[in-house]
Amino acid sequence: MASRDHAVDDLFSSLNSSPETRQLDFGHNSPNLISFDDDDDTNYGTTPTGTKTLMVFDRFYDSSSDDGLYSSGSAGAGTGSTGGENSVLQAGNRLDYMMQYLDKKLLTVDETNNECKQALPDIIGSGGGIGMFRLPIRAAVHPGWPPCVELRPHPLRETQIGCFLRVLEGTEGGRELWAGSECGVRVWDVKDMFDDGEDEVEVRFYESVKTSPTLCLVVDDGNKVVWSGHKDGKIRCWKMLKSYNDEPDVPFRECISWQAHRGPVLSMVISSYGDLWSGSEGGSIIVWPWEAIEKAQLLTKEEKHMASLIIERSYIDLKNQVTTNGISCSILSADVKYLLSDHSGAKVWSAGPMSSALWDAYTRELLKVFNIDGLAENLTVMQDLTPEEEAKMKFSSYPKKDKTQSGISFFQRSRNAILGAADAVFRVAAKGVLGDDIRRIEGLIITIDGTIWTGSANGLIVKWDGNGNQVQDFQYHNYAISCLCTFGLQVWVGYASGTLHVLDLDGNLVGKWVAHDSAIIDMTVGPGYIFTLANDGGIRGWSISSPGPVDKILCSELSDKELQYTKLENFKILAGTWNVAEGRTTHDSLISWLGSSAKDVDIVAVGLQEVEMGAGFLAMSAARETMQLGLEGSAAGQWWLDMIGRTLDEGSSFQRVGSRQLAGMLIGVWASNDIRVNVGDIDVAAVPCGFGNAIGNKGAVGLRMRIYGCIICFVNCHFAAHLDAVRARNADFDHVYKTMSFSRPQNVVNASSGMMSYLFLSCLLALSSFSLWALYGARLVPGLLFAAGVSSAIQTGRIVNALGAMSVDELPELSEADMVVFLGDFNYRLDDISYDEARDFISQRSFDWLKEKDQLHIEMKAGTVFQGMREAAIRFPPTYKFERHQPGLAGYDSGEKRRIPAWCDRVLYRDNRTDSLDICNLNCPVVASILQYEACMDVTDSDHKPVRCIFSVELARIDESKRRKMYGEIIKTNSKIRRVLEEQFNVPDAILSTNNIILHDNDKSILRITNKSGEDEALFKVLCEGQCTIKDGKQASSHRPRGSYGFPRWLEVKPTIGIIEPNHIAEISVHHQGYETLEEYVDGAPHNCWCEDVRDKEVMLLVEVRGSCTTERKCHRVRVRHTHSLSDRSMPMEQKPDNSTRVQSNVLHRSDIKWLTGSRDVVDHLRDLHTP
Repeated sequence: MASRDHAVDDLFSSLNSSPETRQLDFGHNSPNLISFDDDDDTNYGTTPTGTKTLMVFDRFYDSSSDDGLYSSGSAGAGTGSTGGENSVLQAGNRLDYMMQYLDKKLLTVDETNNECKQALPDIIGSGGGIGMFRLPIRAAVHPGWPPCVELRPHPLRETQIGCFLRVLEGTEGGRELWAGSECGVRVWDVKDMFDDGEDEVEVRFYESVKTSPTLCLVVDDGNKVVWSGHKDGKIRCWKMLKSYNDEPDVPFRECISWQAHRGPVLSMVISSYGDLWSGSEGGSIIVWPWEAIEKAQLLTKEEKHMASLIIERSYIDLKNQVTTNGISCSILSADVKYLLSDHSGAKVWSAGPMSSALWDAYTRELLKVFNIDGLAENLTVMQDLTPEEEAKMKFSSYPKKDKTQSGISFFQRSRNAILGAADAVFRVAAKGVLGDDIRRIEGLIITIDGTIWTGSANGLIVKWDGNGNQVQDFQYHNYAISCLCTFGLQVWVGYASGTLHVLDLDGNLVGKWVAHDSAIIDMTVGPGYIFTLANDGGIRGWSISSPGPVDKILCSELSDKELQYTKLENFKILAGTWNVAEGRTTHDSLISWLGSSAKDVDIVAVGLQEVEMGAGFLAMSAARETMQLGLEGSAAGQWWLDMIGRTLDEGSSFQRVGSRQLAGMLIGVWASNDIRVNVGDIDVAAVPCGFGNAIGNKGAVGLRMRIYGCIICFVNCHFAAHLDAVRARNADFDHVYKTMSFSRPQNVVNASSGMMSYLFLSCLLALSSFSLWALYGARLVPGLLFAAGVSSAIQTGRIVNALGAMSVDELPELSEADMVVFLGDFNYRLDDISYDEARDFISQRSFDWLKEKDQLHIEMKAGTVFQGMREAAIRFPPTYKFERHQPGLAGYDSGEKRRIPAWCDRVLYRDNRTDSLDICNLNCPVVASILQYEACMDVTDSDHKPVRCIFSVELARIDESKRRKMYGEIIKTNSKIRRVLEEQFNVPDAILSTNNIILHDNDKSILRITNKSGEDEALFKVLCEGQCTIKDGKQASSHRPRGSYGFPRWLEVKPTIGIIEPNHIAEISVHHQGYETLEEYVDGAPHNCWCEDVRDKEVMLLVEVRGSCTTERKCHRVRVRHTHSLSDRSMPMEQKPDNSTRVQSNVLHRSDIKWLTGSRDVVDHLRDLHTP
């Protein structure tokens, strides 16, 4: 305790002193610095060994402030008492950050020696920071990208097993965000996302009971329910959020569920008439009529058990109806991945991977079928065959017995079979990679102008009109499109690479940025935000005005306040490497190497080489790698993992997080129980470098993990041997660094090149096998020919993959990591020195002179290998080559070859620093230093000595709850942002020609909407709030909406969406379609049919008008009533004027227009309406 107190006194005394302040280049935001003596991190070889002055932010003062401790330093943060409170709060956050830093520094106090541990000096390889070795950009807010709201920060993959999120939907009101997972559904109250969640990383959500995996969601805002389709073929109905607030910790249950399909429910949509459509595998499309759904929803509590049966028996099987009518087309056999409702055209689109279809939402008839090129297919009518024709077809289908081909030898037939098989494989695979497969449909939306947009797996975007005619196509990215979303005058495109594009309705690219580290699998619209769901489970919200001027202001404000949401972590890593020379070891040797140091570290990474060798084993390993089978490793590798696990007390103190073996190379990583919950997203990879980059006797195995949100990679390498193979070793490193891939998604070029190389390899192997058989029959030795063919084929494939793995705008995956640790037998030797000279210098422990002969240091200084990597000063003897079981330095190789001792076994690393003086912050989140770097000279079980290296790692991460709260505060309080948002969120003024319409049989009325704004476009949408019954001139029932504000079947409204230019008028046709003929379906067949009298029905239309960049809206209501007699043309809310005019066969009465400024005003206005 006395030592810690002494250390604290030293730290505070240094803070209170007035040392010379050294300024670093921090761009436009240069902080004030305080210095105190601390760990050494200088460049070995260029700076004398010793301690350096560490620079620490002066957290007490804001460089943008003149008010000292209590200055906020932010524009528009408020004035008066509120501003003072904010200033005090921000100053307190800075103090908290400073105390965090001091606490982390105290963790490095060595209580045994009563002093702070000093980091070892290191040497830095030249050539780093440029090209493929440039560091990843890290910042509190990425420069050039819009800032986002982390609704659900990227969760660790291991914590999401069985509950990954797969679909996302937002409600029209914007309050709720629903997601479908592998175990049910969950919902967030989006309006609470800026509230202080204390220590909660994710915004609070409500979760349902466990169900089968959810595959699709559709929101019915009219009835305040959400429908979900599941893998088990069931459809479930959930009430919206307001019913779950009373019991937030109790999983909520569905209100209705039924078995909809035999297979999974892949897609759902609500048509313009309120019917629920669902699609499944094999072209199955079922319609669930609104009348049955409404009947089930109106059942009393005692009758609720009948709800599922009522809906389940009301189904209408569209595929069965089409085939019954004798129609055959491709859409009837394809999985229905997408369903889309065109409310303006009263149509429904269905789409499979390679085709799409257009259905009439009113009659439910199939109108058109389109192939992937947009060409309409002929709807072939199948005719019934007579018994004679059917028998004739059966007879002709019987296979005929081929004549014996005695004239063709067995050799010739075998040759033809092999070449024919190779040609078939080539044609099928080429079609899949270069043909239709990469053009499969991956997204389907309808925009505000009524056009249909589709996205393909090759990155192509196609725009269609409402009748299925192709209008335009364009492509901005080579990766597959995974989802589409539209809002206002923009279309958002999510790609499998995690990239997000924003396009206007003409197809012009407005903005692009990387939204996630993994594929964007779904998007939806929320209150002012577009929410994106990544494959890793993260959900982010992007302003609907992005990219725009608000982004720059937000980036600046968030960057200035980054200290207030920064958290510091500190942990230690033990990295060990050992070439075990195909041997085994003892528990004592492992204790000496790892056990004695592991008790003080948090992560242990072990790399072994030559675990198991031999030609047969290497060949089998190469075959397994090619087939991607049996990658768990060999028995020898498992023995080593078990032994190391026992040494680390696996289970009690450590847990193994992952391992990977390639031939003789093995890597394993363990995490302590204290830090394990923060470690995840484990990925492994392997790169062979032997025999033309095909065999794993040389190469590397890697493991990537995420800890506290940062990425750390460990790479165990074994490079080319022999003294003069320096270039080969450099080439091995270059190949490993470029091609090691953990999980990069393939783009079109990569997939094509990979498949073509595979085809080339397959064909060459087939020809080589044929040549082998031919030469064997001729009594010739084929071994050399066969080996050469296989080797060249694999090498060619590897080269193609290496070229395809990186496009111009991509970097190797290792360059994307925050910290990379290379360990292994690099095999670099000592140049220009004899065996005896080396032994003499070693005996005298004159390592400095020997290091000048070290090939690795020479190549690093030249910038030809390990560019930008760091290695601590070597203070131990060379680790190669020793006689087994010979202790001490006398054990160096004294045999016939007398190999010159060398430091073959090394540990190198790179962190986020661009300069040795950089400190840990969100711009440089990972800063590492080496506390120990040594070889275990007492271990004699191999011809190499094991090496260990202990890192002290400082890590800066974002406190997501604080950052979300700060984001909300900036939006609310910053005057510049408020002014810009008010301009962008302006809703244009619009007036309607009438709010009362009376229709006679088959009448048509024109409703006109005038955009009074002279500058802004107005977007409109027409909904049906509900239908009621009028009796004796009075309203006999309340307006009850159909599904998703659908229209009754007797009323046709066109268009229901559109854009009104400034000072222009939009005309909407309101048409009475005649008496409605209803059919009640029971078990898929019409049961009852009747004609409904709708003369006493009244419909309430809701016309929403909003701007192009806002979810705010102004609502207008229009009453539409159908009446039979001319004397019944009065409206309940109408003041009858004497000068009423007659338009066509309709009587339109213009009443006073009441402005409704928001959605809540609609409810108030409905309540205040006078109905006589």
